[in-house]
Amino acid sequence: MEQQMKQIEGGVTAAKGFEAAGTEAGIKYQNRKDMALVYSTAPCKAAGTFTTNVVKAAPVLWDKDIVENSPFVQAVVVNAGIANACTGKQGMDYCREEAITAATLLNIPENAVLIGSTGVIGMQLPIDRIREGIRKLAAAKAGTPEAGTLAAEAIMTTDTRKKEIAVRFTTQDGKEVTVGGMCKGSGMIHPNMCTMLSYVTTDAAISRTLLQEALGTSIIDSYNMISVDGDTSTNDTCLVLANGLAGNAEIVQKDADYDRFYEALHFVNTYLAKQMAGDGEGATALFAATVYNAASKQDARILARSVISSNLSKAAIYGHDANFGRFLCALGYSGVQFDPEKIELFFESGAGKMQVYKDGAAVDYSEEEATRILSESEVTVLVDMKAGTESATAWGCDLTYEYVKINADYRS
Repeated sequence: MEQQMKQIEGGVTAAKGFEAAGTEAGIKYQNRKDMALVYSTAPCKAAGTFTTNVVKAAPVLWDKDIVENSPFVQAVVVNAGIANACTGKQGMDYCREEAITAATLLNIPENAVLIGSTGVIGMQLPIDRIREGIRKLAAAKAGTPEAGTLAAEAIMTTDTRKKEIAVRFTTQDGKEVTVGGMCKGSGMIHPNMCTMLSYVTTDAAISRTLLQEALGTSIIDSYNMISVDGDTSTNDTCLVLANGLAGNAEIVQKDADYDRFYEALHFVNTYLAKQMAGDGEGATALFAATVYNAASKQDARILARSVISSNLSKAAIYGHDANFGRFLCALGYSGVQFDPEKIELFFESGAGKMQVYKDGAAVDYSEEEATRILSESEVTVLVDMKAGTESATAWGCDLTYEYVKINADYRS
């Protein structure tokens, strides 16, 4: 039974058997939600990818152990405001206390509870408020789209908007499978499991091995292709929970159903990644770089990331300045070898497309037209390497005065 993947309403509660909640616990913020719960009525297979930073927050260490060693997972508890990073033994003890509290209230094993934290590094969690927050979450959890949205809102820190999505596809045996997700991320974001928390839920029946492989493959061209500020966080986490309630024949090999599942998972991950890039701290524009006709896929990725990670490129986008030298410079120091006399460079947005560089020199173009193209809320720099057939896209944002203001007094 053939059916195209389609986007549907909702986020982490869109798949069968998943419930969620968001609540105010007063951890750092006042008068706003700051704790979230995602819960599955059935045991889940779990997959995860985590920060490459040597300094790893307590929840990252906790979750890595659970994903690798626990027979199943059923809940994720997340707080915003305090990262529980650089908190020593007490930080790990608090993860355990959170898991015990949630396990007792939800009637599941302690090692079936994953933990997430985001916010200020170096502060200890107010564990009494955390415990009370978990009690409120357990009492409020529901399987409605609204409950999923409350959870997505509760994990925000400097984010200006909630980030969630869900899609659905049909397997070969006619079962509808849903993949939904939510994430947070605005600052301290850079490739290598960028600074973020991302939670994806699915009712697909799939082997643990293939679930982990699908996630590990997907992050390469989704979360690992975004950058806001060049800082890789201590807390980066992406978790996928699969409870099998769609009733499809379990995906145990890379067949057509695996391909459909992967397409849905990658669509969700890419959407969430772009949402984070476009909501970078202080950002006014989503800034993309697409490199094509590169000699290899890895070259294309490196080149695209170099362009969107450059502070000078980001400042040029903020100023709507057609200074293509900024982008050429970023390509040149990326580490990839190429002939600058051969490549071509274009600007593109909803306002149009124009070429600005060819054969080693500027082409004759209108500065006014270039400024108009670069003034849109989504802007892309296109680079034709003329060296092969591979391509890649990276996403970032412009660099504004507001970014410095937000991060100069982040703890205040």
